[in-house]
Amino acid sequence: MIASLLIANRGEIACRIIRTARRMGIRTIAVHSDADAGALHVAMADRRVAIGPAPARESYLRGDRIIAAALETGAQAIHPGYGFLSENAEFAQAVMDAGLIWVGPDPASITAMGLKDAAKARMAAAGVPVTPGYLGADQDDGHLAGQAAMIGYPVLIKAVAGGGGKGMRLVADPAEFADALASCRREAMGAFGNDRVLIEKFITRPRHIEVQVFGDRHGNIVHLFERDCSLQRRHQKVIEEAPAPGMDEATRAAVCRAAVDAARAVDYVGAGTVEFIADAGEGLRADRIWFMEMNTRLQVEHPVTEAITRVDLVEWQLRVASGEVLPRRQEELSIHGWAMEARLYAEDPARGFLPSVGRLDAFDPGDEVRVDTGVAKGGQITSFYDPMIAKLIAHGTTRDEARRKLAGALDRAVVWPLRTNAGFLVKALHHPDFAGGHMDTALIARAGDALMPDPLPDAAALGRAVAELGGAGALAGFRLNGARQGRARVMVDGQAVEVDVAPREGEIFQPALTRIILSEHGQSWEVRPYRGAVAGVAAAGDGAILAPMPGTIIAVHVAPGQSVSKGQKLVTLEAMKMEHGLAAPFDGVVEEMPFAQGAQVREGMLLARIAVGETA
Repeated sequence: MIASLLIANRGEIACRIIRTARRMGIRTIAVHSDADAGALHVAMADRRVAIGPAPARESYLRGDRIIAAALETGAQAIHPGYGFLSENAEFAQAVMDAGLIWVGPDPASITAMGLKDAAKARMAAAGVPVTPGYLGADQDDGHLAGQAAMIGYPVLIKAVAGGGGKGMRLVADPAEFADALASCRREAMGAFGNDRVLIEKFITRPRHIEVQVFGDRHGNIVHLFERDCSLQRRHQKVIEEAPAPGMDEATRAAVCRAAVDAARAVDYVGAGTVEFIADAGEGLRADRIWFMEMNTRLQVEHPVTEAITRVDLVEWQLRVASGEVLPRRQEELSIHGWAMEARLYAEDPARGFLPSVGRLDAFDPGDEVRVDTGVAKGGQITSFYDPMIAKLIAHGTTRDEARRKLAGALDRAVVWPLRTNAGFLVKALHHPDFAGGHMDTALIARAGDALMPDPLPDAAALGRAVAELGGAGALAGFRLNGARQGRARVMVDGQAVEVDVAPREGEIFQPALTRIILSEHGQSWEVRPYRGAVAGVAAAGDGAILAPMPGTIIAVHVAPGQSVSKGQKLVTLEAMKMEHGLAAPFDGVVEEMPFAQGAQVREGMLLARIAVGETA
């Protein structure tokens, strides 16, 4: 068995690996960037090694520094987690060439499945059904547009080296193809260093079904059943579950058999996930499910599989990497109950889900469900990495029990002062289509504003907060939106809100506290006594377009003096590994464009100013 392990990753997955390694008696070494010197995974490990500045390309993506850290600390093996270098065949080979154990599949398997076009061709040859599309080497813009027309719109443009929802564009109109292709290529080159794409037929009622597979070096390959990751926003998974709702035994057997065939075709060793797209227009059917891609690593959503199979997948990884036989045969694996996972992100749904960065002054995810996290109270969410705070995983005897348990945990979660998507997740879990198991990948887009969390606390909750601010008994009998007998004014996240009260004669609202943090339905608000007008910030109403977060200007679409229409894209900001287009809030004329392409900007900086005027 491996005696010492270096984790070439950060955050919740590094903490997750350390917990299992510690239980198995394995010494752990954490690597960290300058930004993560005080991170939770660093504190948990037996030893720590600094590997560079905050940007990932100067630290977590520096394979040479990671290998040097392993050799320096006497590590026997390197576990890559997911993301960063986990699917980099060159890094895997370098680890092995250094005499270290690579906790993952062979470099040849990573290479075989690393490019979506080559992987699909290989799967088709192995008899695994694949989605109709274009996988060719000709990357000329005109040729790709022609292939899209032959396949038939709508189509997906996908980076061949992509993953995690990046480098992917849905195109429904041929007139939008060229712009979508250019944007997809830019994002793919920035994220993966490869701008080649494939074109794939877009299934109008798609479900995302994936199968966990596992192989060892003794020729054994098993599946650990399927997961459903259909609830997505902009191709990024939001809530995952296992097993898949509506999956009958015959269809399960067919899709799991196809996954094992896919893994066997590349002599797969270790943990992997074979992803399929299903046409759910007529329910889940074996003849309407096609191979999409294989992820040659552990997945973010692996805990739901662990919950229903009662297996520790990280332990299996470490045992297989040590040369052991798989701990269980296929006939020894079965499904127990239902599990759901939600990804709690530091992001603001009210601002287009833009990341919210800073210090977690308050963080309490509760103890009703499993919580996998890489931060603690007082920790930092930075602009350098993915803004995930935690994963919450609920298990129940039935799907509805797991769903309700997860919604309840999210409802009671406390995070402050960062904004989170918890309120959005709660509403998604309660949406009737999701609750009934009748979802597809477009459910969130169809639901639209119905899933947006409420901007203010409800009347009863705010009333309790006002009473607490006013001191014991000071506001007895107050009520909101009733006949006004008195009024207390408070600030809720900087916004003045008036609360009707019924004070005793001669009594006025006298705050006893400076502030309280009010939490309900997965949201938290700061409630303070009213102190008069507060300084405002530039907003869309005055034509000022401000940077919503730190980032890099990657495209400037207009120039000073140019007429623009409401909704017209002005500038594209790259931040948190994603592109964010900022648009004109109304018809007008560009008055200022202070930054050129390539400029680094801080949150709150003026990126453009639009003056009211007639467009050309």
